[in-house]
Amino acid sequence: MNSHPYLRAYLCGAFVPTLVLPLILVGFITVRLVLGAPFPIERFIIFPMAMVPALFGLWNMLWLASHARTRLPVGLHGAILPFLGVPAGGTVASCLGVVDLSGRGITWFQAVHVPYALFAVIFLAAVIVYYLVWKYLIGFANRVLGIV
Repeated sequence: MNSHPYLRAYLCGAFVPTLVLPLILVGFITVRLVLGAPFPIERFIIFPMAMVPALFGLWNMLWLASHARTRLPVGLHGAILPFLGVPAGGTVASCLGVVDLSGRGITWFQAVHVPYALFAVIFLAAVIVYYLVWKYLIGFANRVLGIV
C-alpha cells in the first residue's frame, strides 16, 4: 500500500492524542467542578486539545519524510517533541499571561506555583511518556497502516 503515505502518517500521528485527550478533559473537568479547584483549568486544556493531534500528525509526517535518511527510531523521534513543544508552549502561555516565570519557579493562573526542580522532573517524565507512546502506540499504528 503506497498510495498517500503522508496522509496515512498524519492520521497515525493524530490517532493517539485524539483518543487520550477527551479522557484528560474528563479528569480536568472533574477536578474543576467536583473537587472545586480554584483556578480555571478548562482554559489550560482547550489549546492542547486543538493543537496536539495536529502536531502529532505533522511530527509523524516529518518522521516519515526523514526516516530514509536518518534511520531514527520512531520512539526517539517522538521523545524529541517535548524539547520543542514545551518552550513554544511556555512562550505562548507567558505572552498570554497564563504563566508567570519567576526566579524560584513557574506560576500558572496566579494560583499554582511549581518550583523549577519539580518542573524538571515533570519534564523528564513527559519525555519518557512521549518515547513510550511513540514507540508502542504510534509505531503500532504506523505498522498497521503500512507506513514502515
